[in-house]
Amino acid sequence: MTESTATASSKAQSADTRPAGESLTVRDNRTGQEYDVPITDGAIRAADIGKIKHAEETPGLAVYDPGFVNTASCRSAVTFIDGDKGILEYRGYPIEQLAEKSSYLEVAYLLIHGELPTKDQYDSWAHEITYHTFVHENVKRFMKGFRYDAHPMGMLLASVGALSTFYPESRNIADADNRHMQIVRLIAKMPTLGAWSFRHGQGKPYIYPDNDLGYAANFLAMLFKMSEQKFNADERLIRALEVLFILHADHEQNCSTNAVRSVGSSQVDPYSAVTAGIAALYGPLHGGANEAVLRMLRRIGSVDKVPEFIEGVKNGKERLMGFGHRVYKNHDPRATIIKKACDDVFEVTGVNPLLKIAVELEKIALEDDYFVSRKLYPNVDFYSGLIYEALQFPPEMFTVLFAIPRTSGWLAQWLELVQDPEQKIARPKQIYTGERTLDFVAANERWK
Repeated sequence: MTESTATASSKAQSADTRPAGESLTVRDNRTGQEYDVPITDGAIRAADIGKIKHAEETPGLAVYDPGFVNTASCRSAVTFIDGDKGILEYRGYPIEQLAEKSSYLEVAYLLIHGELPTKDQYDSWAHEITYHTFVHENVKRFMKGFRYDAHPMGMLLASVGALSTFYPESRNIADADNRHMQIVRLIAKMPTLGAWSFRHGQGKPYIYPDNDLGYAANFLAMLFKMSEQKFNADERLIRALEVLFILHADHEQNCSTNAVRSVGSSQVDPYSAVTAGIAALYGPLHGGANEAVLRMLRRIGSVDKVPEFIEGVKNGKERLMGFGHRVYKNHDPRATIIKKACDDVFEVTGVNPLLKIAVELEKIALEDDYFVSRKLYPNVDFYSGLIYEALQFPPEMFTVLFAIPRTSGWLAQWLELVQDPEQKIARPKQIYTGERTLDFVAANERWK
């Protein structure tokens, strides 16, 4: 390997000093040249691959990876996932422990600040969030301008984006105190906006926040309060919603988080960046999976028809929704927790008749070699829709219920992005497949 073919990073850390096995030797069979590519944290830098050229005047080698299936776009200390082992951790804490022992606001603090709060820190954090749950009256008028049948996710998308115009100082993302204030406002106001989008579709008056209530309890009050002086939800429902919020708070570099980071890389305000995440979550391949599970269970119709449906899946005539995950090749740890939360919810609301079908479907699928060999296990969406429906949410609200808790994760990722000196404005490469060097013919010649 000549000096001209060595990468800049390999010159800084030669093969003699690098630990054994911490580099990749690449031979370009077009030229016969070999390149020493450093391996750091189980990854190689795309820039090092870009230095591999057929000739000096030609572009460097690029990596073609639709959907970023095997491309790391950032370094992050927010969420760890081991899909093969079914592990999910926020800031190093197992999701099982957080769901059992923590609250959503404590988890939100953990995601944003990187560590669990002291009592004083938590009290201050909870006070800030509670204080900022109200929104400007003009936002209320703005939301009332939507059609009577507007999709609540579309209303949430538009109203969060509109918040950037109410807080123009949010564009100053270099100021740490200013960033903190916008983070507090977003986490605080999302339940208010989500609840109002729900009430709008029902033709009911918007309910203002009750600052005597906790985060999840206040959300339920804004959703369901009618003429009573005070709305007090059953503690089991409040806890179930807290658990669902914790489980949905973050999930590494998924589609919506990638959207937040990509748009945020332009140094836009956090309201606009989070709006991008909401838009990505709006899509049926991301946020609408639990609704698809309910449609599947209704189509099956009864427990005795589950075997027939299973055979249809094997024959390619049916699709098994809520099983399998792009990341998890083992069980989804969130699914196990949600299944337990179902019991508490159904104690209050009564058992959803679809639950028996879901349980039988899961039982058969987990015992069938066809599904086991393909590592198709229930994911978080398989049971969450049953809980949402039991709480009397229409399917179009499911993604809103996803977006509200995910806001803390999006903001943690956004905060990490804006403080990362390695991050640049998102600008992926393309492989051009169109025509080249065509001669333009003027309209008066083409139209003869």
